[in-house]
Amino acid sequence: MKKNLKLKAARAELGLSQEELAHRAGVSRQTINMIERGDYNPTLNLCLSICHVLGKTLDELFWEEQREGEER
Repeated sequence: MKKNLKLKAARAELGLSQEELAHRAGVSRQTINMIERGDYNPTLNLCLSICHVLGKTLDELFWEEQREGEER
């Protein structure tokens, strides 16, 4: 899994700490940290909750464009 830099950037854009985002999304700070590091694949419900808190769409935060020749 790749790091989720889009999530980290969106969180920073709003001035939220991992702890603040976690509280608003109903998860632990460690969960947010693991998602940002690419160590945890969140459920769709958690993705939607994070998107709601950050005012972003699923595509904006969680969609990865596949590069030519790259496998998923």
